[in-house]
Amino acid sequence: MTSAARLSLSIEEYTAELLQLVQPDERTVALRLVEALGRVVAAATSSRVSIPTFINSAMDGYAVRFTDVEGAPVFMRVVGDVPAGGPADPAAGAGECVRIMTGAPLPTFADTVVPVEHTDGGADHVEVRLAPARPGIHVRGVAEDIKVGELLAAAGDRLTPALLGALAAAGHTHVSVRPRPVVLVAATGDELVADGSPLARGQIYESNSVVLAAALARDGAQVLTRSPLRDRAEDLVEWLDRSAAAADLVIVAGGVSVGAYDVVRDVLTAHGGGTFRHVRMQPGKPQGWGLWPGGTPIVALPGNPLSAALSYEVLVRPLLDRIQGTMPRSDLTAVAATGWRSPAGRQQLLPVRLSSDPDGRLLARPAHSRGSASHMVTSLAAADAIAIVAEDVTEVAPCDRVTVRML
Repeated sequence: MTSAARLSLSIEEYTAELLQLVQPDERTVALRLVEALGRVVAAATSSRVSIPTFINSAMDGYAVRFTDVEGAPVFMRVVGDVPAGGPADPAAGAGECVRIMTGAPLPTFADTVVPVEHTDGGADHVEVRLAPARPGIHVRGVAEDIKVGELLAAAGDRLTPALLGALAAAGHTHVSVRPRPVVLVAATGDELVADGSPLARGQIYESNSVVLAAALARDGAQVLTRSPLRDRAEDLVEWLDRSAAAADLVIVAGGVSVGAYDVVRDVLTAHGGGTFRHVRMQPGKPQGWGLWPGGTPIVALPGNPLSAALSYEVLVRPLLDRIQGTMPRSDLTAVAATGWRSPAGRQQLLPVRLSSDPDGRLLARPAHSRGSASHMVTSLAAADAIAIVAEDVTEVAPCDRVTVRML
């Protein structure tokens, strides 16, 4: 491959190049479950108990022998109560039953539960008005959910509220996770205003560091941001010299093209072995990376807000997954709800809204009338996902299948 050809890479080729900059972090940290939301499991974790751990009632009602009630309606004597959480195991003879609550242990004599709704609700004597459909109905067996020792969370799983709840139910109070990658984030540009003060001619409010920091936090990183860097090489060098060594990764937005004030390109070329590519994607064509002295990788993203945000989703997010040892998210297939155009020779990254039709098909439609124009910062706020259109497609027609990646 010639040097000129190597300057133009597909998203997949450039992602593979970036992935060589980072390695999985094999360290582990034990956290309380309530502190572990969003973290990545470091080691396979099994259930400490079977769930349920004992045979119990699935309903409020009466614990009975099926043979005593199969000819309902019948009248029965109530000889005891079994509330949830109690150790009681009352005995009952023929024609007798025990009132029982949901989750309470089923008495040894019983094999069936009659819901209270199928009785007159009596306390001393009860009329069972509707016979159970079969023996064992409304009874939960041991290990119906999970067996003791069965895998509950695999290494690489991201801890969701549901998974944390399952770990707690299985007897765990702590979980072993990977450390959060430390990521530094900065935006560059003399035009950027971060404090909300009135804008002068040529200025814009800075949003790149906000959206990048939020996305990194969502994906498990510990994020350190700073105020926008001016278009001065010495400012960028000073910040990197002072801060880069404490980070696993640095992300800089802006200054990666070939303009006279694109200082990120100049600094990384001079100090960090900078490598800059034209990636065949729209938006987000100019991209770059380097290694600061000491070895901290730096990923340089374009400064247009939509370009920076979408570049993160397809190029940087895989780096976070690799560091934390988790699998990348799977893409989905949707159907275009309306048509749109796509640039020739570049993969289009289009913010889309998702919905479904009466047939249950996943539908995608552009989130903004201007499509994937790189300065359309608000289009991402209205989007659920990114449609990824292949390089050789110049027009997406209604009902075409498209690949979508959830945000």
